[in-house]
Amino acid sequence: MFAELSSDQTRQYIDAVAVFTALEQARREAHSYRGSMFWREVNGVEYLIRSTPGGAQESLGPKSADNHEMVTHFQAKKQVAEDRVRSLTQSLTKHQRLNRALRVGRAPPVVVETLLAIDKAGLAPYFLVVGTHALFAYETAAGVLFPSDAMATRDVDLLPDTRKQLKFVTQMRRLDSSFLGLLQKVDKTFRLRDEQRYTAVNDQGFEVDVIRRMAKDQDPHPLKLSEDEDEFWAVQTDMGGRMLSARPFDQVVVATNGAMARMRTIHPLDFVRIKRVLAALPSRERNKYRKDELQAQAVSDLVEAYLPHLMP
Repeated sequence: MFAELSSDQTRQYIDAVAVFTALEQARREAHSYRGSMFWREVNGVEYLIRSTPGGAQESLGPKSADNHEMVTHFQAKKQVAEDRVRSLTQSLTKHQRLNRALRVGRAPPVVVETLLAIDKAGLAPYFLVVGTHALFAYETAAGVLFPSDAMATRDVDLLPDTRKQLKFVTQMRRLDSSFLGLLQKVDKTFRLRDEQRYTAVNDQGFEVDVIRRMAKDQDPHPLKLSEDEDEFWAVQTDMGGRMLSARPFDQVVVATNGAMARMRTIHPLDFVRIKRVLAALPSRERNKYRKDELQAQAVSDLVEAYLPHLMP
């Protein structure tokens, strides 16, 4: 049922992930040294100023031995952090070429690029990938490939965490961009469907859907992802609450072009449970419940055979 990756593919994936995760850490470290420090004279007295990338400035006090040491330490650490990010970025580029040459991954490039854009924008903590594309995370974790009929889809579902809505809105305002605008940096042809404002589609017919749990507690309703006029309106789904409360699961996935991104999704056994609930709904369309059953069984078999440590 499953096609296992070759030893060369497995080895390459392990090596590439080691570089990818090291780069993630290096970028976090470099982030803490963003901005600059400089001296400014005010009324004949020199003060140490710390500036942020956004242009904000803060005085750290008049010139002193401690402040001189602070500047020296900051500049040295900033240089080390930037050099490490640069070196690891070059190394990752090489590994992505090897990923492609060895056919390590098979996730659609548009999905991986979208995940990278979401992460770069600081929005990764607020979204889960749910639905069929979660299978790329599961198969990658197991080092195998699902049968192609279980993977067939032309859309990816993104589930925002409405429990973190205030922080999400704050981050969107910092970005000064719509979520659709973020997608259009990945592929400029993405447009919202006039009759379905929770779906954006590109010129190749690939869709991004933004779904949400049924409104409850303090959830905003209806939910628009930003104040921009041309923006996603998330659509409610009965299973949204179940998916949002599921155990988290994340895995570095690889696209067919070798690019890599961290996919945040739900635990595979929770995926199985939700798919079986969907398949049992009397109102479920026949072609959808058959796919639900197929995917639920495939993921269940995968966990039992290759990921037994995830079983209770």
